[in-house]
Amino acid sequence: MSNAKERLSKLALHPADIMLPKKGIDLNKWAVVACDQYTSNRAYWERVKAYIASYPSTLPLIFPEVYLEDGRNNEIIENINKTMKNYVDKDIFDSYKSCFFLVKRTVGGKSRLGLIATLDLDKYDFSANSTSLIRATEGTILSRIPPRKAIRQNAPLELPHIMVLIDDKEKTLIEPFSKTLSKLKKVYDTPLMEKGGEIQGYLINNEEAFASIASALEGLYNKLDPANPLLFAMGDGNHSLATAKSCWEDIKKNLSIEELLTHPARFALVEIENIHDEGLEFEPIHRVLFNLDKDEFENLLIKHCSSFTATQLDNKETLKTSIEELEGQTFGFATKKDGILLYKIVDPEGSIAAGTIQLILDEMVEKNIGTLDYIHGFNEAIELGTEDNNIAILMPEVLKSTFFDAIIKDKALPRKTFSMGEANEKRYYLEARSLNKN
Repeated sequence: MSNAKERLSKLALHPADIMLPKKGIDLNKWAVVACDQYTSNRAYWERVKAYIASYPSTLPLIFPEVYLEDGRNNEIIENINKTMKNYVDKDIFDSYKSCFFLVKRTVGGKSRLGLIATLDLDKYDFSANSTSLIRATEGTILSRIPPRKAIRQNAPLELPHIMVLIDDKEKTLIEPFSKTLSKLKKVYDTPLMEKGGEIQGYLINNEEAFASIASALEGLYNKLDPANPLLFAMGDGNHSLATAKSCWEDIKKNLSIEELLTHPARFALVEIENIHDEGLEFEPIHRVLFNLDKDEFENLLIKHCSSFTATQLDNKETLKTSIEELEGQTFGFATKKDGILLYKIVDPEGSIAAGTIQLILDEMVEKNIGTLDYIHGFNEAIELGTEDNNIAILMPEVLKSTFFDAIIKDKALPRKTFSMGEANEKRYYLEARSLNKN
């Protein structure tokens, strides 16, 4: 192991053997958005399926969560593993050994940078009181791990939609590479389907670059509290990383000391992004409640605050502005019958609006009142909420400036509090990595 790689490994970061489809395979049809998007929009996924047809794609390699309740889980998982093996056997991939990729993603005129790398799962702990280098930012729902684990534990490949954040105000780690793009080999450049913008990837595979990354990472680490060193915070894909961790804990029990150091399941392929990248926008994750009306909702709400006000608004644009500008805990509300309202909560039980709303959702689940879904995207949430018998709950934003401090102080945010961009801005599956032991 080189000196730079050894320095990186101490801080949980490793180069990866990254796989890409060979030249000639259409990456526009290959790359598909993260499986946990458009979870109440079956038409989206059916449209994607029709567009891809029988062409090589990541679609048959993933389990879109919109289909989780169809009762075909075993069939879908079996087909995923079968298709992965088929793609490997057909040798459709090129492999880039021991490297990082610099990724530039542009959507709606905004660009952001990322670094594709592997993280050491032995330095990750998703428990509520974790002080590990890699940490969950929201509560991990243990019941969501088994279906994901059923896919990963027999899969020959992993495809990442995991996005991990670093707190790099001075932009020392990722951003310097954007200034030398002409010196880097471009490994892909493609538009992304369904308004996903476009993406370019560049190869980073030399010792000088590794040393630069190691120095920047050490600089970030040295600013942290040694007793609570949060270096990597989950952005997207919390349950996918937790699944990788769970699979690794199972596998490691039967390995030798030597195998523990290098087994591919010890690592997870992720995209690392700087929370201070101007092109990275934090978006709240909204809630849509099904088969519930306004009176039932307010009866639940009043149990978790001393009082509230509800103000009628003319349109959704005014609502979006009002949620962000008013002090205190506020959230938006939209139904077909009641239109658009802005709620302000007095003396709430939760520390933030998402926490107070979560108390309502937990009671709904406990009493089997209505059902709910978590929706990425303000407009999509309102569209769903204004259908018959539905309610959209529109949440305020989470601030970048206090994000890392809040995780260290409060351990974790309420689950499904934030998202990095709207649904079409999420990570698309593109790169792959082998999970087979060589």
